[in-house]
Amino acid sequence: MTRPLIVKLTCGAEAAERANQAWTVAAMGLAAGAEVSVWLTGEAVWFAVEGKQPDLELDHATPVAELVSAVLDAGIVNVCTQCAARRELTESDLFPGVRIAGAASFVEAALADDVQALVY
Repeated sequence: MTRPLIVKLTCGAEAAERANQAWTVAAMGLAAGAEVSVWLTGEAVWFAVEGKQPDLELDHATPVAELVSAVLDAGIVNVCTQCAARRELTESDLFPGVRIAGAASFVEAALADDVQALVY
């Protein structure tokens, strides 16, 4: 049985390769049968906002919009409460199904039994 995977992404277009790697790992986790949740903080929150997603434009990489779509379809996406507030975002600004959650929720999820958490 595959254990749950949490991917925390702390950057956006300013660190394109790191951001793309996080989304690639999340999508591959889903392909491997893992329960995947992505936690977005800082500039990464824009990946959860329709029409505001950064285009990372990386050679030899799957377009980030495709990776985000795959995770939205089969995984869970969370946006940091404080990060959303600083950008004046509410759940109505986010893709359907994306939730706003705080640090306590992240810690609870990351400390659950058999979870693998990765931070990018």
